[in-house]
Amino acid sequence: MVELGVNIDHVATLRQARRTYEPDPVRVAIVCENGGADSITVHLREDRRHIQDRDLRLLRETVAVRLNLEMACEDEMIRIARSVRPDQVTLVPEKRQEVTTEGGLDVAGRIDVVRRCVEQLLEVGIDVSLFVDPESAQIDASAATGAGAIELHTGAYAAANHRERPAKFAALELAGARAIASGLALHAGHGLNYHNVLPVARLDGMHELNIGHAIVSRAIYTGMEQAVREMKRLITS
Repeated sequence: MVELGVNIDHVATLRQARRTYEPDPVRVAIVCENGGADSITVHLREDRRHIQDRDLRLLRETVAVRLNLEMACEDEMIRIARSVRPDQVTLVPEKRQEVTTEGGLDVAGRIDVVRRCVEQLLEVGIDVSLFVDPESAQIDASAATGAGAIELHTGAYAAANHRERPAKFAALELAGARAIASGLALHAGHGLNYHNVLPVARLDGMHELNIGHAIVSRAIYTGMEQAVREMKRLITS
């Protein structure tokens, strides 16, 4: 059965817009668990634009399911991960100017750096996944680092129009098969939503999907009416 990792970064994005205490991603993580999430995913960025160090520490103390930390392959983040000990680290590329992660990690071009990072995380018992584009060179390099999993970047598939999508999906199929053959666990994420997720979920050997923006967006639609009703009831009682 495919597992669902829920990324709660955008809950923190909303909080940081006001630099206040709500909505609290730690509280939302509990709601996600109650909804059936198999893991909670957060990305601790260098610029701390959404998730904060405090969030990561409290999530480690409170999350009952697996905690997956997305992070750059940088010394500061390695120190934090080795201290907090999430269940899994997913290594991702990171640029300050990007709105969200724009592509996969160039494992093939930085294999020595990535391998050292993987080794330092495995040393303290943290599982490691590498977020990569669906390309043969990146899959092969990932297997050579000692990481146990890859997360296929599904952004190109998700953004494709109906004419382009079959080719983008075929690339995911080929990459997924190559990963499984290399002994890597298969994960996927980025841009997946309620309309495009099913084919990816049905890929042979798919183990984990990480989805955030679509779930947080849907929650606004499904929960806003009740929130308004509660406020109206409060001020008119």
